[in-house]
Amino acid sequence: MNSVGFLPPELQSVIGAEKIDFSVLAKRNKPANQSIYIIFFGLVWTAFTSIFVIGFFGPLFKRGEVHFKVNGVPTTGSWENLEPMIFPALLIGVFVLVGIGILSWGLYSFFQKGGYFVGTASRLLSYHKGKIYSFDWEQFTGNMEINKKKGDISLQLRYGKMVSRKNSPDKFVPDIVYISGTPDILEIEKICRKRIKENDPTPANFAKSE
Repeated sequence: MNSVGFLPPELQSVIGAEKIDFSVLAKRNKPANQSIYIIFFGLVWTAFTSIFVIGFFGPLFKRGEVHFKVNGVPTTGSWENLEPMIFPALLIGVFVLVGIGILSWGLYSFFQKGGYFVGTASRLLSYHKGKIYSFDWEQFTGNMEINKKKGDISLQLRYGKMVSRKNSPDKFVPDIVYISGTPDILEIEKICRKRIKENDPTPANFAKSE
């Protein structure tokens, strides 16, 4: 199944004489719902920190001075006396920049185009912005999530990272390969599942009969 008539020469060179099971050009780098979640979180964060911006700087622009406490001591800042305001202003500014950064990253990921994906009998290849990644089918667990309507599929890898949790044991979070915004996603899922099963390194577990 080849929905892409032309593959970049660098990718074609890596594939060599391997028989291609499928080749697609993804519309997105990641599923849209992930980017929307990041955008929403960035908007909420920015809106929340803007309350502190207005609360702290509003009186300065209205009355020319702002009153606050530093270590419990009443302090006054003004256009003529900006020094007491430097630290709280920097602290608020950091939180604002974090919110803007999250929002910017969400917008960037939402509009970021996907790359080429090629499946062969032995591996899945990804080509994005001049970089080629190769995943042997045995590296995948076989766990997948599919969104037929949006043409998305996520393939879970056997490796990932441990994430620390405050009141719970550390959690293993597997790495994911996303193929997003592609036609014939069910056919791709069928081929991927077949190849993963063929290359599964886990020995078969046969139940003993009594």
